[in-house]
Amino acid sequence: MKQLIAGIIISALLVYLSLRGIDYEGVLQGFKSIDIAYAAGAVVIMVLMQVIRSVRWGVILSPIHKVSLFDLFSVTNVGFLAIVSFPARLGEFARPYLITKKAPIRMSSALATIFIERIFDSLTVFLIFTVTMFMTPVPPWLIRSSAFFIVLTLGILGFMIFMLLKREACLKLLAPLIRRLPDRYAVKADRLLHQFIDGFGMMAKPGLLAQVGLLSLAFWIIDGVAIYLLFLAFHLTLPFIAAFVLMVILMIGIAIPAGPGFVGNWHFFCILGLTLYGIPKTDALSFAIVYHFLSIGIVILLGLLFLPANRFSLSDLKAVGSGKSL
Repeated sequence: MKQLIAGIIISALLVYLSLRGIDYEGVLQGFKSIDIAYAAGAVVIMVLMQVIRSVRWGVILSPIHKVSLFDLFSVTNVGFLAIVSFPARLGEFARPYLITKKAPIRMSSALATIFIERIFDSLTVFLIFTVTMFMTPVPPWLIRSSAFFIVLTLGILGFMIFMLLKREACLKLLAPLIRRLPDRYAVKADRLLHQFIDGFGMMAKPGLLAQVGLLSLAFWIIDGVAIYLLFLAFHLTLPFIAAFVLMVILMIGIAIPAGPGFVGNWHFFCILGLTLYGIPKTDALSFAIVYHFLSIGIVILLGLLFLPANRFSLSDLKAVGSGKSL
């Protein structure tokens, strides 16, 4: 509950900052000026991104179990519906929870595949950003923020590789912590740790690593294309590279644990990114509202479409988060 309240306060603050000094009549004019054809193209790409995300997750899961594309797509969409609906990132547990209902996959192994997905997302986005820095000026604060995230990502990746390649050494390293637990919990913790490491299996297979890397690159490049199409929809004369700068700023912004649906942080950081290129704040807010509406709207519509076949409750996710259903 404290996390929820804190998240709502952060969202409210960022909404206030986003709306301060806005010409609301100008925002409405921005909505009226949208080129529907370009916006429709962006929507098609956003749906395609969900397909690519599902295919990539299937590759990550493949050493454990081969899951059908339909099941992957349905679970992915319901999982992201949970992410935008529930507070405190509880929705992150929905996909691994649901996939264990579709295939013989352990919960802890499924969770490990989500870690891999997030690592590849971070590495790919900041690889794109590194290239972008040589093509357009970026503010020092963005470089520092990106450097912090990439160092954190590489640290986590390094420990994941250590766990996979040096399993016994990792278990010895963690043994003193496990031994502090009561016997029945220690046995369970040891079992879960083994299953969690099993979820990293694809990282030992160069062919699968290459597939996941290429799919990640395709995913984030077409995300940039979708953003650029929305630039065109709003008649913003911005270079294509600006779409990737905005993408990085948004990725950093939505990492902030605000309220459900990324309300506030999405808008504030979208405005921040666009004003770097001289876009008036009112025009930037119009763009941010529509971009958020389309992105989250697609997630909600696809999630609701597949929800009847992938039912779960908030208590299910809380049980996973607390370790009770692992």
